[in-house]
Amino acid sequence: MNIEKTRFNMIEQQIRPWNVLDPEVLNLLTVVKREAFVPAAYKNLAFMDTQIPLGNGEFMFTPKMEARILQEVGVKKHEDVLEIGAGSGYMAALLAHKARHVTTVEIDPELKAFAAHNLTVYGIGNVDVALGNGAQGWSNKGTDAPYDVIVISASLPVLPKSFIKQLKVGGRLFAIVGESPVMNAEIITRVSDTAYKTVKVFETDVPPLREIEKPSHFVF
Repeated sequence: MNIEKTRFNMIEQQIRPWNVLDPEVLNLLTVVKREAFVPAAYKNLAFMDTQIPLGNGEFMFTPKMEARILQEVGVKKHEDVLEIGAGSGYMAALLAHKARHVTTVEIDPELKAFAAHNLTVYGIGNVDVALGNGAQGWSNKGTDAPYDVIVISASLPVLPKSFIKQLKVGGRLFAIVGESPVMNAEIITRVSDTAYKTVKVFETDVPPLREIEKPSHFVF
């Protein structure tokens, strides 16, 4: 397999048609090698338009979703980023190339170790991989909270208000909100201390964040 040709086809046939046209994002997909972050058993799927299993119900987003997220949040070099769900470390690697610093939180110890290993081997030094439950965000002492950008790499039935509170004014949050089979990917921007703007960017259906509280469907 000609890897670079396959990567080129992924970008041209999957990612561009999904309205990812930012040249910096497209270039970054050639710089950060996705195959370096894919589990060995699934290397042949690294450039396919499919979610890649990571074990224990976790997964890598499709390449086009990763690229679209990166474009929508618009990370700048001076900004601090929080990612919930480290997975393989690939999304954190992409974010790290555009940010000052990234904190990525993973609840699964094996995946936390896998992500940390991948990032270290790839030589990315501005990412901290934390072990813990990020279902309400991550504002422990010593972190960069509040954050300029938050990316939640799984779905939520509703977005906890704790995430909103951890955004700086001007900050952007990417979240997939709703329940299967139709969920909305949203960008929430904090425009002032008390005001937020929400834009729905696409529909999707992905597995939920682990340990997230499910809202009650009962009405009293």
